[in-house]
Amino acid sequence: MVRSWKRTRSSPSDMEGSSHHFTAFDSKQASGHHEASNLSRSASAKISLNTGLEECAVALNLFLSNKFSDALELLRPWAKDSMYHALGYSTIVVLQAVMTFEQQDIQNGISAMKDALQTCQRYRKKSTVVESFSSLLSRGSLEQLTEEEMHAEICYAECLLQKAALTFVQDENMISFIKGGLKIRTSYQIYKECLSILHVIEKNKLEQQLFYEFEGGVKLGVGAFNLMLSLLPARIIRLLEFIGFSGNRELGLMQLREGASGRSMRAPLCCLTILGFHTYICLILGTGEVNIVEAESLLAPFLQQFPNGSLMLFYHARIELLKGNVEEAQETFRKCISVQEEWKQFHHLCYWELMWIYVFEQNWMQAYYYSDLLCKESKWSKAIYVFLKAAILSMLPEEDVVSTKENVVALFRQVESLKQRIAGKSIPTEKFAVRKARRYSPMLPAPVKLVLPALEMMYVWNGFPVVSKRKDLSENLLVTVEKAEAALQKENSNDYLTDDECLVKLLKGCCLKNLQRPLQAELCFNHVIQSEKLLKYDHYLVPFTLFELAFLHKSQGEMDKAIKVLETARNNYKDYSMESRLHFRIQAALHLWKKPPSN
Repeated sequence: MVRSWKRTRSSPSDMEGSSHHFTAFDSKQASGHHEASNLSRSASAKISLNTGLEECAVALNLFLSNKFSDALELLRPWAKDSMYHALGYSTIVVLQAVMTFEQQDIQNGISAMKDALQTCQRYRKKSTVVESFSSLLSRGSLEQLTEEEMHAEICYAECLLQKAALTFVQDENMISFIKGGLKIRTSYQIYKECLSILHVIEKNKLEQQLFYEFEGGVKLGVGAFNLMLSLLPARIIRLLEFIGFSGNRELGLMQLREGASGRSMRAPLCCLTILGFHTYICLILGTGEVNIVEAESLLAPFLQQFPNGSLMLFYHARIELLKGNVEEAQETFRKCISVQEEWKQFHHLCYWELMWIYVFEQNWMQAYYYSDLLCKESKWSKAIYVFLKAAILSMLPEEDVVSTKENVVALFRQVESLKQRIAGKSIPTEKFAVRKARRYSPMLPAPVKLVLPALEMMYVWNGFPVVSKRKDLSENLLVTVEKAEAALQKENSNDYLTDDECLVKLLKGCCLKNLQRPLQAELCFNHVIQSEKLLKYDHYLVPFTLFELAFLHKSQGEMDKAIKVLETARNNYKDYSMESRLHFRIQAALHLWKKPPSN
């Protein structure tokens, strides 16, 4: 029997204008609110659920207004007394750890999350049975929980998921990997149970004062889980379903959309999750086809509320870039850098984006400038940054390289020593960079120069769909590729020549595809596929080319042919560079293309 709660239903008028629960405070009011609350509350005072939610909402407002220290100071004193203070504080510390990749920050994040889990645990329903990893099953139905205990479940699940993610980053051994997986499974089971309770509450029209906050937590968790799991390749999904996981992309997006339009303090977090999906995941792990209309409409109210918020400006710039408005994107990324100095990590995200914009424009000196900044300031992936810097310098005339006082060969030779491991595994793009950089190894009689290395990395990061919106940029890239093609024809034969010719044909095909010249693009792609047995090093080229060819067939209305080519790429090739990334993309394409018309 579900206990009786007071519940305040929101009327339609409450929802007009996307007036979110936490948005009643501007940043000045928020600062004053947190000073007053910390002064007026005695150390021994018990913090009510309502107060915890209100102050966590204020802290989120501060965070989205770039007042990162103020947000932490509001939450820190009560992080061991209130579940929402604990969740808010530890989440910010974890975000900082993920963005800096500093080992000390990662350790601080794990420590903060451990404390948060202990705080949340005190508010959870007590169990007399020894808890296993499927602890919910041993505690009985969530329908027996009080309102406070329900919120404790949601907070506990959020903390558990974040701690699991950090465990993967921090430790390489298999035991940690298994522990992290079990935490994720427990978090997933809690969210599933909470969703069931949400349905019970709605069905029976039970009264609960803070229902919309619980609802927001469920929608964020269930939505994010379904979205993440739905991205996985089919063979992994089948394995996960065997142990109780399932992922439904449409359900995930629906839950997040409902969460983003609701009154919960988690509304902006639901919004940011969808924005991340549309503006990044769809490009890097998806088909490159982005729902710009939804991204813009979701961001609009939050951008209006936080016009100088780093996160909102960053996504605004990213959307402008995906629309092909390169100059507006550059301007907005620079504004994102200028609005705050406290968290340099946001600057690094902008440097990364600006570097790629200048690669798209083939402004190599400016691209070098931002790659150099990343090498000096960010620790996220030194191997990738150094490889990119060397790759960009390789695109410059020799006299321009001399003016930078950089040694391109020495930079390529550094890459292998900078490779890192996460959860015991090398990062696929770092492994790819290391393999390519071996052409400059001191063990060889002489370096064998890479051909168009910056454009190859642009392809790896799926930059060609971004450039497709700009005919001028695509035409300029085609000119550069054709120059490299002509130069290769004059090249003396060497071990890498066929691989280099196939790379150039793939890049040329992508440019031609962007310029709606499908027959010429298909000739380029077929050249690569027919050269399969002649490739010595870059075996990734054939399955990735098949992926591009499938999209070419789809654009010409040959859907059956497109699906067949995709399935060939998925089933007939293995053990090549960035295999998992291509499998993610194939899964995304098959998910869209095999969908019944009614959907």
